Amino acid sequence: MTVFGAVHLGYVVIETRRFADWRRFGADAIGMHADELDTGALRFRLDERQCRFLLRSGPAEDVTALGWQVDDHETFDRILARVTGHGVPVTEGTAEEAALRGVERLWRFPGPKGLAQEIFVAPVLAAAPPVLRSAGFVTGEGGLGHVALTTTRPHQLRGYYDTVFDARLSDYIDETISGVKLKIRFLRVNHRHHSVAIAATRGLRIDPVRTRVQHLNIQVAELDDLTRSYQRVRDLGFGMALSVGQHTNDRELSYYARTPSGFEWEVGWNPVTVDERTWEPATHRGISVWGHTPAGETVLAKLAQFRTAARSLWRPEATVPALSGPGIPDD
Repeated sequence: MTVFGAVHLGYVVIETRRFADWRRFGADAIGMHADELDTGALRFRLDERQCRFLLRSGPAEDVTALGWQVDDHETFDRILARVTGHGVPVTEGTAEEAALRGVERLWRFPGPKGLAQEIFVAPVLAAAPPVLRSAGFVTGEGGLGHVALTTTRPHQLRGYYDTVFDARLSDYIDETISGVKLKIRFLRVNHRHHSVAIAATRGLRIDPVRTRVQHLNIQVAELDDLTRSYQRVRDLGFGMALSVGQHTNDRELSYYARTPSGFEWEVGWNPVTVDERTWEPATHRGISVWGHTPAGETVLAKLAQFRTAARSLWRPEATVPALSGPGIPDD
C-alpha cells in the first residue's frame, strides 16, 4: 500500500556555530519567528508549530537531518517496516531530541549524503502565534517547503525516496551552467510540486557543492512578502545567490540568498500544485522563464567550487544502497 500523500516535510535540523548571524538572517532578513532555547539551540517558526528549523551547535555548517511528518500511526509503522525490512537500522530519538524538534516522538534512520531522515506523527503546537515580518508562510498539507541536493548518484537518491516514501517524479530540468550540463529531477511526496530536488551533472559525475544540501525553500503567502524580504536580505548585507526570477517547471517566483552556513535559502511565492489526475512529467529547458541572475559570485568562490568538484571525483558519496533499489535510469 502506498504512503504517497501521507508524508510532508516537517522540520529541518542545521548544525552551526554562527548563531548571531543566523538569528539576523532568519528573523530580521527572512522574517521568521525566532526562539532561543536554554539549551543553546535556536529555533525558527513559520506557523503554529513550535519548530520548523532547529539550529544546534556544531562545526558542520550544514543541514544534518530532515524531519518528515507522517499522517497516522499505520503509515508510520509501514515506513519503519520498509526500512527495517531492507536491513537498515532505525533508532528512536530521545525525549530531549523530540522536545527540541517540537514533536512528541521520532524515529531516525540513515539517508543519502549523510542526511539523517527522521519521521514523526504528532507535532507540538506553540502556546502563542508566531511573530513574523510577513503575512505568513504556506505550510499545511504540502509541508514547509522543499530541499535541493546535488549528487554524483542521482539514480540512487531517486530510488531511495521512491523506496521509503513512494515519491513520484514531477518533471526534469536540463540546464547548462558555466559549460556544465545538469539534469535536475523533481520528486513529490504529496501535492506540493516537489519536496526533494536532485541535481547531477551529465557525463563526468562531479559535485561542486560543499554542503549536503544545495538549498532549502520556504513559501511566503503574499507577493509583497517576497519583495520585502528580498530587500531586507540586501539591506542587512547578506549575500544574494540568484536575483528574483520565475522557474520554468513549477512557475514559482523566488530568489536565493546565501545563508551564514554557506548553502542557499530560496524564498518563493505561488508555485503550482500537482493534480494527480492530469499531471504528466515533462522536461524543461533551463531553470527560469526570466530572472534568477547570479549575483555577487567572486573569483575566489568559483575556485573553491572547482576544488570541491575535483575532490568529489575521489571522495565516495554516502548512499544507503539497501534502500536505493536498482536505481531508476532516466537519462
